[in-house]
Amino acid sequence: MRAALRRPSVVPQVGALLVVVLLLLVIVRLPWAGDLGMHAATVQRLRHDLVDPGNPLVDADTPSPYYSPWMLVLGCVARVTGFSVFVVLRIGAVVALGLFVSGVWRYVRTLSVHPAAPALSLLCLVFLWGTSLFTWSGFLGLNSLALTVSYPSVFALGLAFHLWAWLARAVRSGAAPGWGVWAGLGVLWAVILLCHQFSGVVACLGALATVVAARVGGEVWARLGAGALVGVAVLWVWPYYDFFALVGAGADLEAVHRGLYRDLVGRYWLVLVGVVALGVRWWRDRWDPLVLFFVLGVVVVGAGGVSGHYSWGRAVPAVVIPAQIAAALGVVEVWGRRPWWRGVGVGVLGGALVVGAWAQVGTVGYVVPRGVLPGVVAAKYRVPWVGYHWVTPWVEYGDVVMARTFPARQIPAYGAYTVAPGYPDFFLPDEERRGEAVRRYFAAGTSERVRRGIVRAYGVRWVVDRGDGGGVGSGVRVVARGPGGQVLYEVVR
Repeated sequence: MRAALRRPSVVPQVGALLVVVLLLLVIVRLPWAGDLGMHAATVQRLRHDLVDPGNPLVDADTPSPYYSPWMLVLGCVARVTGFSVFVVLRIGAVVALGLFVSGVWRYVRTLSVHPAAPALSLLCLVFLWGTSLFTWSGFLGLNSLALTVSYPSVFALGLAFHLWAWLARAVRSGAAPGWGVWAGLGVLWAVILLCHQFSGVVACLGALATVVAARVGGEVWARLGAGALVGVAVLWVWPYYDFFALVGAGADLEAVHRGLYRDLVGRYWLVLVGVVALGVRWWRDRWDPLVLFFVLGVVVVGAGGVSGHYSWGRAVPAVVIPAQIAAALGVVEVWGRRPWWRGVGVGVLGGALVVGAWAQVGTVGYVVPRGVLPGVVAAKYRVPWVGYHWVTPWVEYGDVVMARTFPARQIPAYGAYTVAPGYPDFFLPDEERRGEAVRRYFAAGTSERVRRGIVRAYGVRWVVDRGDGGGVGSGVRVVARGPGGQVLYEVVR
């Protein structure tokens, strides 16, 4: 019997191993896209001042939700070792990937003892999405994971899987575990929320589903409440930003997240395989934890779409994750049954995984030169951002650079500040004024007097813009030229 179970487990285990190896090779490359500059800038500030790092993007003394426990650890690593922030982010990515893989293994083990279940679940988590490619932090599609593996979201989701596994074992044990276990769970829950708030919401929904499914008694609920109070205390005393102030930040994020509700069929249609598997699980057990997890996710995401709170769409992983895992478990559960039934399950899921993998095959371009890829694969490859390392021979740590939004998302990674942040900043009171100053500076009709006033007001030493010089005025001189026609100008004082 054991030999029969082991034989079909080899293929998903090899497949999962190949995915992990690919992601490790991606970490070596560390392709630049999305929020990488924000996280690199956060490490930069912490390596220079662990106590009062200030705003990570602009020269202002404000708190920031990016100063999380995980970023603090990486900042300490950078400070002690002297490694560049990009080396430190690679180290963090390896740790986060390890937490994610081991967390999936532990959590799936609470749901199935089949040896293939964890590996097949991992494959479903990265491939069972849709055929419209998209990238968001906290979303575990292979391409998205490759570009965000160094982000705190991957670290937080890895901890979330461990939280669910630990919690499942705690609530299912015959005797209620000691108070220390619940306090530890509370601390872990708080750390997840501090590291990545959106992944923290997903962690909360999964934890709630786990507890409700176990139908625990009053004693366990009391201990859970005590653990939650410990977690709230950790959130309350965290010194780098006011976690509870983020409750009012949602209105500033709705426009950014509206895209999460577009092209739902193209992005998620392969997940329907898992929805069918959830239906089977619900038929067998109305209190199934994956079913409850899925329902909670649908309620939150659906409510966000109906009410216009589009930032609630970041809870989509709470819909997708339980369906993906249910698809994997549904197949391993039929392996020991009649051959025709086993063939249907393996065929449907295997076909869906192949389609999902092909949709994301361009990810291999992050580790293989594009020139050697077959044409059909190269067509799916997305070129990462180039970066602004070319300005570092002149721009020093703490210098202020005038730049538009796109370069403003990267330049702080090298230690400089920008006049306006490249990302929405809830804690920056003059964010709008800074953004307006940048727009006025680069506007073609702005007078030199106004430009000089903006330069003095923000202590600007450098300007980065296109090489035509149309929006930078006459008070600057060319210092260096970079990729894509970008030019570094020095402000002439």
